[in-house]
Amino acid sequence: MQIGNIDVGFLSLGPMAGVTDMPFRILCKEQGADLIYTEMVSAKGIHYNNTNTKDMLLVDEAERPTALQLFGSEPDIMAETAKRIEDRNFDIFDINMGCPVPKVVNNGEGSAMMKDVKTASAVVSAVVKAVKKPVTVKIRKGFAAGDANAPEFAKAMEEAGASAIAVHGRTREQYYSGKADWDIIAAVKQKVSIPVIGNGDIITPQDAEKMLRYTGCDGIMVARGAQGNPWIFKNIKQYFADKEKDGAKEVYGKPGFDEVYAMIVRHLKMLTELKGEWTAVREMRKHVAWYTEGFPYSAGLRRDINYSLTQEEILECLAGYGERLQGKSD
Repeated sequence: MQIGNIDVGFLSLGPMAGVTDMPFRILCKEQGADLIYTEMVSAKGIHYNNTNTKDMLLVDEAERPTALQLFGSEPDIMAETAKRIEDRNFDIFDINMGCPVPKVVNNGEGSAMMKDVKTASAVVSAVVKAVKKPVTVKIRKGFAAGDANAPEFAKAMEEAGASAIAVHGRTREQYYSGKADWDIIAAVKQKVSIPVIGNGDIITPQDAEKMLRYTGCDGIMVARGAQGNPWIFKNIKQYFADKEKDGAKEVYGKPGFDEVYAMIVRHLKMLTELKGEWTAVREMRKHVAWYTEGFPYSAGLRRDINYSLTQEEILECLAGYGERLQGKSD
């Protein structure tokens, strides 16, 4: 799949606030993700030199091609911000028009943009004119249950200059509940001539195959399916390779605990190097919960991790849990 003049493959890691920071993005890239999206970054935060926002702009060469996701509703600030940071180490500007979080929506940003096509088009047009890098847009099915305007909205974004559209098949009102509507993704694909990336309910390699076949979309975006499971990208690619060669296997899941343990340790160390131990330990709690979901007796491990205050305490909890698992299997 091409976005502008950039070959981005077909498999993307979707943007997730508080999840897709640099360490997690690099781990997913190593496991086979083609295009990496950053967490969404406030254009106003960059405009007013917010320190935390500045840290979110860091992109490692190892994770490219990378789409840096901006959010905002003011065309002039969005354009000025994009131009100001264009020479940084990323490849694509993505504009968030799908975030459902109240503090974003209440400012007329994120998925609220889908209620105002005129302003959304002005934002995209302004950014496209301000920069040379491709500009893409991430949207939802619509804002409310009776307002599934994604196809018409996507067409307006194309006309404003967007180079690709990513569609999450849920409305803002749904947040992440219920089932993603893949029919709306198919409808967007029929409506526009630019690449369409499908997003929603990709948990297994079989889901990825079904979405591609059902919607005709050009690419797949995995978001929550990658939480605690960066191996999903490797598994999807292996599934397609096996299918082409001699038939896909039945199971493409997480590896055993030894490999999961090694990934957690590496993730923790990368987070600590980037953000310091205090922040890394607290952020790692949710990651450990995702990594260990489905393993026997893991509820106790998650409880212990939530009381851990240092790297060493987390590593001790994991080592003790590994010994318990080994003892049960002997």
